Amino acid sequence: MAMLALTDDVILHLSIVNKLKLEGSMTDNALIITMASTQSTLPLDPSSMDTVIGVSKVHDFPAASLLAEIFRILKPDGNVIIHLTGLAVDLPSDNILSSLERKILVAGFLEPEASLQQPDTFTGVQSMQVKARKPSWNIGSSFSLKASKGLPKVQINDDMDLIDEDSLLTEEDLKKPQLPPVGSTRKACKNCTCGRAEEEQKVEKLGLTMEQLDNPQSACGSCGLGDAFRCSTCPYKGLPAFKLGEKVSLSNNFLDADI
Repeated sequence: MAMLALTDDVILHLSIVNKLKLEGSMTDNALIITMASTQSTLPLDPSSMDTVIGVSKVHDFPAASLLAEIFRILKPDGNVIIHLTGLAVDLPSDNILSSLERKILVAGFLEPEASLQQPDTFTGVQSMQVKARKPSWNIGSSFSLKASKGLPKVQINDDMDLIDEDSLLTEEDLKKPQLPPVGSTRKACKNCTCGRAEEEQKVEKLGLTMEQLDNPQSACGSCGLGDAFRCSTCPYKGLPAFKLGEKVSLSNNFLDADI
C-alpha cells in the first residue's frame, strides 16, 4: 500500500502516524512531505496513493487547494485522515470538527468520521481527527441506464364481483333539483306592456327580489334613510331613500350611467 504523510511543520514524528493504527504495512511505500501548506501542487501522479495522512497543529489545516490535491492523488476508495494535534483545551473543538467535515465534503470525499481524543493529563492538549474516503467512481464519469421493459401488466380477474354504481343511488339522489324562484311568484307576461318586465330586469341587476321592493324591511331600521346610513352589506345599497313598508320606486334613469 502506498501512503503519503503531509504536515505543515518542518518535522513529522512517525510516532503520531503509528498512533493512527493504519491497516497494512506502510513502511514499504511511504512518503513524507513537510511544509505542505506552501505546496501549490503535490509532486505525485493522479490516483497513486492508497492513504493520505495530514498532521498539523493548526486548526484550519488543510486549505481547500491542498484538499483538492489530496483528492487528485488518491486512488478510488482511498482514505484521507486529517489529524490535528496540540490544540488547546479551551478551543471550540466541535466547531473545528464540523468545519473540517464540511471542507472534506466540499472537496468530494464521502462518509467523514470525526473523533475527539481526551486531553493529555500533563500538557492539557487534545487531538482530533476526521477520516473520509474517495468515491470509487471518478468525477465526470458516465454510465448508461438500462431501458425500461415497459409498464407492468395488470391481470384483471373476470370473476370478480363488480358493484353496480346505480344501485348506490337513493330515490332522493334521482330527484330532479328544483331551482328556487327569483323574486315573487308572479312573472311578467311574454309581451309585457305594463313595465313589469323592465322592472324585473332592474331587480335582477340589483340582486333584490320583488318582495323586497314591494314591502321593504330593515333589521337595523336605517335602510330607508339612504346610503349614508346603510352598512356595506345592505341589500338596498344604491337605492334612493324610502319608507319602510312602502314600495320602493325606481326612477326611469336609475340604471343609466352618470356620464
